[in-house]
Amino acid sequence: MTEPAAGKDKTLGEHIREVGSPAARLIGFEVPESGDGRAVVTLQAGPQHANPMGTIHGGILCDIADAAMGIAFSTTLEPGETFTTVELKINFLRPVREALLRAEGKVVHRGRTIGYAECDVVDENGKLIAKSTSTCLVLRGDKAAGR
Repeated sequence: MTEPAAGKDKTLGEHIREVGSPAARLIGFEVPESGDGRAVVTLQAGPQHANPMGTIHGGILCDIADAAMGIAFSTTLEPGETFTTVELKINFLRPVREALLRAEGKVVHRGRTIGYAECDVVDENGKLIAKSTSTCLVLRGDKAAGR
């Protein structure tokens, strides 16, 4: 049995909350909120997420930002549509060690073919840790099949 496609009936965020995501389980992030072109991803970052210098690895920060933007974008999809990321950029603004991180993704532009999302990653004190952007390509028909 196949799962319903992400879209207005079931968002990717809802799907992740229901059945989980391999990446979410591996890294340990959660998706407490999603809908209407936005999503929140949280991570209790600890020593298991650190780089050799003891701060949270940039790849972990990038992953939670990418997840927040991707889930936010998925809430804009119509039935039969999927998407893929064509560009991902992140700026690391301050190092962080163990902290409760919150990545809030929001869709800034949703065209027929191209979309653009932004994400702020903050710590539990609201300090800005990283900013990220993503360009997404909407797929339909044969290009969306099996995704």
